[in-house]
Amino acid sequence: FAVHLDGKRVRTPGGAGLSLPTEAAAELVAAEWAAQGEVIDPASMHATRIANVGIDRVGAVRDEVIAGIVRYAASDLVCYRAGAPDGLVALENAAWTPVLDHMRARYGARFVLAQGIGFAEQPAAALTAVEAAVRQVASPIALAALDTLVTLSGSVLIVVALIDGVLDAEAAFAASSVEEDWNTRLWGEDAEALHRRTRRRQEFMAAATLLAAL
Repeated sequence: FAVHLDGKRVRTPGGAGLSLPTEAAAELVAAEWAAQGEVIDPASMHATRIANVGIDRVGAVRDEVIAGIVRYAASDLVCYRAGAPDGLVALENAAWTPVLDHMRARYGARFVLAQGIGFAEQPAAALTAVEAAVRQVASPIALAALDTLVTLSGSVLIVVALIDGVLDAEAAFAASSVEEDWNTRLWGEDAEALHRRTRRRQEFMAAATLLAAL
């Protein structure tokens, strides 16, 4: 499904036609173009950027992209837990334990937990299971969306749970923001930090919506 602007086909920065494998995904990209004013703001066009990356880059370096995603599993966010305070420990357990339970139940992948800054080496079988799950994502654009989600969240395990329907996009973003939100409640909002979180959430939701549409 090709995206057109004023009757002309939109092209990626690499010169390829901007086409997506489903109508729903193409509509998301078209809506971003339709929302632009007299001045185009690329920073507001997350689905378009992801589609461009998928078309221009990911298809040619698929194995490298997958390897980069899987590397997150070796030091995944959900495997590193706070030892205190009790409130943060409880929030992490509530948000992250269901993710680990899902990985174990569906993929047979067991991950080692650590506290603080200590490093926990993960079993090779667990990393292989994550790679197998990621390789199920066939479309280069979908893989670009997945890569975006993992980079923004710091957790490939949360994103796999999102893809499998264990978490919705809101729950996945919340799970990736447990420590950040705890610190905000503890110390109050910082304007710059709030701006960064808002931008990260917008991009995360756009990537999740595009991935679902694909």
